[in-house]
Amino acid sequence: MYSREILIPDGVNAEVDKNKVKISGSKGSLERSFNLLGGLKIEKKESKIIASSEKDTRPLKAKVGTIIAHARNMIEGVTKGYTYRLRVIYSHFPITMKLDKDKVIFQNFLGERTSRVAKIVGKTEVKIEGSDIIVTGIDIEEVGLTSHNLEQATRRTGFDKKVFQDGCYIVTKGE
Repeated sequence: MYSREILIPDGVNAEVDKNKVKISGSKGSLERSFNLLGGLKIEKKESKIIASSEKDTRPLKAKVGTIIAHARNMIEGVTKGYTYRLRVIYSHFPITMKLDKDKVIFQNFLGERTSRVAKIVGKTEVKIEGSDIIVTGIDIEEVGLTSHNLEQATRRTGFDKKVFQDGCYIVTKGE
């Protein structure tokens, strides 16, 4: 038998129902379902979430650790939130950015006539402040994926990376 646990802080409400974990806090609520094959269990006792497995094998230990890590990220997301800061850099052609509902549009990237589009995932909020783009949200996966989409939208191919450093890059990750 192998188990790991995480404490639920004050102001955070957690519910466990079979394979679903729902955590709610001051910034919102997150829900996630896990694949509990191989004798994995998730339960809530008092102010702890406990993930355990019947066997003590290496793959099951890894899955237990993954469940606890996801729960930790969910707790941190509903209490503090996640913020990624990206910076748009150009030296050849000035890049203009527009925010449109669920996407960010990059115009005049490397002098291209067609605009490049990056999708905003889930309930993530995006703000454009000058040459900085601030991505915030409570789900670390949605915030990270949106930031990745912004970086990939300005990816260039066929240019020397040392000369053409134009693009959108993640500068900081944190609260």
